[in-house]
Amino acid sequence: MDEKLKNTDVENNQHLDDETLFVVSQTFKALSDPTRIRILNLLCTDEHSVNDIAEILDLGQSTVSHQLRFLKNLRLVKFRREGTTLYYSKDDDHIMNLLKQAIEHAAHN
Repeated sequence: MDEKLKNTDVENNQHLDDETLFVVSQTFKALSDPTRIRILNLLCTDEHSVNDIAEILDLGQSTVSHQLRFLKNLRLVKFRREGTTLYYSKDDDHIMNLLKQAIEHAAHN
């Protein structure tokens, strides 16, 4: 198949397989929740522990842990362990760029 034709199909959202559709819908689901948006926005610039995120965003630790688990399962955030503390950071620049664009769009008058 002609490469130009393949690119056109992708651009027109045709021929998406079920797995791709599921991942895209889950990604938008992740970005549809205000708490997850706040967490991702915080992690855009630096890594933070669960306790730091909870304190900065004035959220319960269990709420933050639950949301981070959801985001980690989608590979939107990752963590590293330092002793008994987990530090979370962004794991997908594509999604962070999408989030930034959505925020800029919302702020645009």
